[in-house]
Amino acid sequence: MSFQGVIDAGGDSTKAGGHAVVLGGSLAGLLAARVLAAHFARVTVVERDAYPSDTSVRKGVPQASHVHALMRRGQQVIEELFPGLLDELVADGAHWVDTAGEVAWLTPAGWGTRFPSDLKVIGLTRPLLDLHVRRRLGYDPRVRVLEGTEILRLLPGARGGVGVCGGQVRTRLSGSNIEEELRADLVVDATGRGSRAPRWLEELGYEAPEETVVNGFLGYASRLYRVPNGAAADWKGAYVQLAPPAQTRGGIMLPVEGGRWLVTLIGGDRDYPPADEEGFLEFARSLASPVIYDAIRRAEPLTPVRGHRATENRRRHYERLSRQPDNFLVTGDAACAFNPVYGQGMTAAAVGALALDETLREQRRRYAGGELTGLARRFQRRLAKANAAPWLLATGEDFRYRGVEGGSPNVATRLMHRYMDSVVRLATRDEAVRRVFLENMHMLKTPPSLFHPRVSLRVLAQALGLAPRPARAASTSPAPTCESVRA
Repeated sequence: MSFQGVIDAGGDSTKAGGHAVVLGGSLAGLLAARVLAAHFARVTVVERDAYPSDTSVRKGVPQASHVHALMRRGQQVIEELFPGLLDELVADGAHWVDTAGEVAWLTPAGWGTRFPSDLKVIGLTRPLLDLHVRRRLGYDPRVRVLEGTEILRLLPGARGGVGVCGGQVRTRLSGSNIEEELRADLVVDATGRGSRAPRWLEELGYEAPEETVVNGFLGYASRLYRVPNGAAADWKGAYVQLAPPAQTRGGIMLPVEGGRWLVTLIGGDRDYPPADEEGFLEFARSLASPVIYDAIRRAEPLTPVRGHRATENRRRHYERLSRQPDNFLVTGDAACAFNPVYGQGMTAAAVGALALDETLREQRRRYAGGELTGLARRFQRRLAKANAAPWLLATGEDFRYRGVEGGSPNVATRLMHRYMDSVVRLATRDEAVRRVFLENMHMLKTPPSLFHPRVSLRVLAQALGLAPRPARAASTSPAPTCESVRA
């Protein structure tokens, strides 16, 4: 589905109301604001931080120091919302990296077979992406941003307290706090993992949503390095995948703007990577492959080591509420937050913006007069459906850790683990299987595609000891090399 109608629509086309408020100005909130600007005459984004004018890491995005991956599905959505944005990022130093052909990827079963593909991520820092999205959104006169402003509570609707009519906000200005009521026809919560929406709803007499939390206790430590002069390798990025329960350590490295490598080391089951220089390097050296350690041990570090441990999968089931305000929606990490190691967060935020647009279009067709009856229920159900596949992937993998909390793998999950292990083994030598696997990672396909006969028959042949016929021989040596290290 294209966003062309959204891009072309103006304020006069709105049927759903005059003013929409977005709580939270991170990526999910900014993308939601872009969609809402096509359906409402005015959009206000309420952001607790003051935005930096450059690519500095801000307090409200604590995970911004770590490797981020904008998958192909996310790229497609963002490019429709902001045409030309991807080219702007590349012009500003970001790198295209082919995940099939240019990433030295050590899976639990060995090196993934490499071949040229269109399954690319953009190597960049998260602040660079946020800066460009903010700039593009700032060109829209229908959108204003209230920086240094936080939401305190929702305001009950005027008609007998039905729904909400905005929020009470507090702005920090010149050393003082100013409180005011911000009236709105629609309020969208995109305040992230720390969302207080459950409490706000209870204050208005609604029930808080049920929560599902699955925690494999993963932690991260990241650092930027200058790419050494004359560095040469047969890869652009490297990924040493974790293999729980036995191998709880991994790492990923991607090129980013400014001639730098961004390196994130990952530890699960509370085997957290250290935040000191010596410990960081030793952790890198302990990985199943030395590919990352060999690349950085003589490279110049440009930043301190920064850690992050808030990585649990948390799903708030707004789609199950029997009663909720029709004009209050919850999106992004505030509704469903994934373990960041699987790289789904930014793409899920983009897909959430798509779900918001589709729901508002449908609402227009149902109610020409702009009524919002049933809007929240339809949106939260559509969002939950969109999040189902990435949630299954993230939690399914986290259930492999011995110390996982939030449940334990049932028989179906264990069978899925065995099947996926076979798929990963095939992906070390069969391009067709690896492509389907990567298409799932990029959220272009859903897990049922992994059971298509072109995959399942190869899995069966492998189980019977019959060598499946590869789609094409691997185009590169499975063992990555780095000339700068050998020198």
